[in-house]
Amino acid sequence: MNIIERGKTTLLLESENLRDLSDKLDSNFENAVNELFKIRGRVITSGVGKSGHIARKAAATFASTGTPSFFVDPNECMHGDFGMITKDDYCILYSKGGESREIIELVNWLLRQNISYIAITNEMDSTLAKNAKIVLLTHVKEEACPLKLAPTVSTTASLALSDALATALMELRGFRAEDFAVFHPGGSLGRQLAKVKSIMHTENLPIISIDATLQEALFKIIECKLGIAIAVDDNNILKGIIVDGDLKRLLVKDNDIQNILSKKVKDIMNTSPKVIYEDTLIGEALHMMEGKITNLVVVDKENNKPIGIVHIHDILKIKAF
Repeated sequence: MNIIERGKTTLLLESENLRDLSDKLDSNFENAVNELFKIRGRVITSGVGKSGHIARKAAATFASTGTPSFFVDPNECMHGDFGMITKDDYCILYSKGGESREIIELVNWLLRQNISYIAITNEMDSTLAKNAKIVLLTHVKEEACPLKLAPTVSTTASLALSDALATALMELRGFRAEDFAVFHPGGSLGRQLAKVKSIMHTENLPIISIDATLQEALFKIIECKLGIAIAVDDNNILKGIIVDGDLKRLLVKDNDIQNILSKKVKDIMNTSPKVIYEDTLIGEALHMMEGKITNLVVVDKENNKPIGIVHIHDILKIKAF
């Protein structure tokens, strides 16, 4: 078998197992989600070897999506780390065969402490499964490894089940994009999910009256250095905008500079500018700017009064995109 064929075989075996796993998802999965949702403590994940790596990743996913969680090493538990697990916690134990010595020792301790656990395994008749409150089977028929030994399909299935649990819990909790940002403040995802108010300009805004002249608008644009003037009425309500490009296009069409600059803002302005609110996500603001827009006016939701400006450079300089 050539390299590409080996790769295709692995991917097909894993994808076919995931499809089968999806078809066989039953009330055990729903019960597991409900059990994890109602606990007062944390979700504790554990496993050894490759299953341990999956358990670590699962704990990280739970924690970052609103379900407090961490991984414990079964070997370290025998040397004091049992103290990390409380009676308010709920465990998820990972083992393909369900008979690993370290996992069984952990199971025995959990049973003595009357702490429930969910088993993610491939063997319903294993010690791990028989003592679990809920069993989620991976339904693996064969591994993708040429020797049919190395965990491949089984670890993918375990990881997928963990992701399914985490996403179901997110939905049950009503976990929002804003909540996600709280747990990811330092990464690019967190910055995209931060709000416009964290980067918008609020001082020295280029606000002018709709009755002002284009000359006054030009001076305001130059003074504030944002390439835009915000036109408002006597009640300070947004009525339109003028950007430096508008003035340049007028000057190209008409050589009578004095005539152009004496015109009123209300006769030239864009009366339907795109606006956003201060609690808009930065990622959404960037999406609205796709094309030629470089500035968005931030307005008060209640009365459409301008309270800030977001410039494309403000978004790009935070290195979130």
